[in-house]
Amino acid sequence: MFNLDPATLIARLIVLVITFTIHEFAHAWSATQLGDETPRMSGRLTLNPLAHLDPIGSLLLLAVGFGWAKPVPINPYVLLRRTPAGVMWVSLAGPFSNLLMAILAAVPIRMGLVAPYYGLVNTRAILPTIPQIFNEFIVINLLLCLFNLIPLAPLDGEKILDYFLPPSLAKVFEDIRPYGPIILIAVVMLGPMFGLDIIGKIIYPPLNALYNLLVG
Repeated sequence: MFNLDPATLIARLIVLVITFTIHEFAHAWSATQLGDETPRMSGRLTLNPLAHLDPIGSLLLLAVGFGWAKPVPINPYVLLRRTPAGVMWVSLAGPFSNLLMAILAAVPIRMGLVAPYYGLVNTRAILPTIPQIFNEFIVINLLLCLFNLIPLAPLDGEKILDYFLPPSLAKVFEDIRPYGPIILIAVVMLGPMFGLDIIGKIIYPPLNALYNLLVG
């Protein structure tokens, strides 16, 4: 798992600090805009990475390319008083920030200011190249955007889908919610051990399509 070259590890570390910080800040900022001061009182309305990074989730991002940060605490009752879609908008803010970061990082490549990255890695190099950093930044942001849209707790997609479900299906979804983390761990961690890369089959086709659309 950890047989990555130093340059790739450093590139992912740079991406980790920026990406997770902005993702969680987007949650906190959108919640405060809707009148919920919980993120501010919890010290999460900040661009300080130390307030957002989770040790295990950060380690996984370095090792396998995806992970998680500390969830931003919110008060759903305050958000729902402002608008029925309050929780949904706050949840959507995180994946949207990842998509926006991927788009912004692709602009210099499209303009020819940064060379495309062709996956060639000098295993003896300690520092990553600029194209490698931009490539990791785009890929990981797209990966986190799509991964977080999976409708399983505690991912953002669970709260987003919940808003759009009719009452009959919402009740079924409510019953499944407590088992979401267990299902997610089984699918992500145990599935590949038995040759069932369900997450990969769901995420990688749209990720490749978006990457090709952005970078060309």
